[in-house]
Amino acid sequence: MALTPEQLEELQRTIAARHAALLAEVHSDVARARDESYGELAGPVTDSADRAAAYLITDVDQAEVTRDLLEVRELEAARARLADGSFGSCVDCEAEIAIERLRASPEAIRCLDCQRMHEKTYARPAEPRL
Repeated sequence: MALTPEQLEELQRTIAARHAALLAEVHSDVARARDESYGELAGPVTDSADRAAAYLITDVDQAEVTRDLLEVRELEAARARLADGSFGSCVDCEAEIAIERLRASPEAIRCLDCQRMHEKTYARPAEPRL
């Protein structure tokens, strides 16, 4: 069953709200990162542990911004699919993506079955990370 105009409008509002919230968060995080100096993060007297903690905080902040920007791009792609009429169709099997899935993840490009298969196919072994 195809998405109704009401459902499409609901999802459009959800995408717009999440997009705006993410952009505000990215702007805030980037501004904060610019304002925080290494000295503020590490403290006035630094040793190797202080430096490591400061670098870790910086890396985590950058990872959060990167994650948020990826989601922004996915939401913008979902907007493009809404505009061209392909929103809600699985890119792999072309079946309709369930409304429940789209409500949870409006940027979804695959139906649940194809997403499971995609994750199994392209799963990578866990790599040690800091």
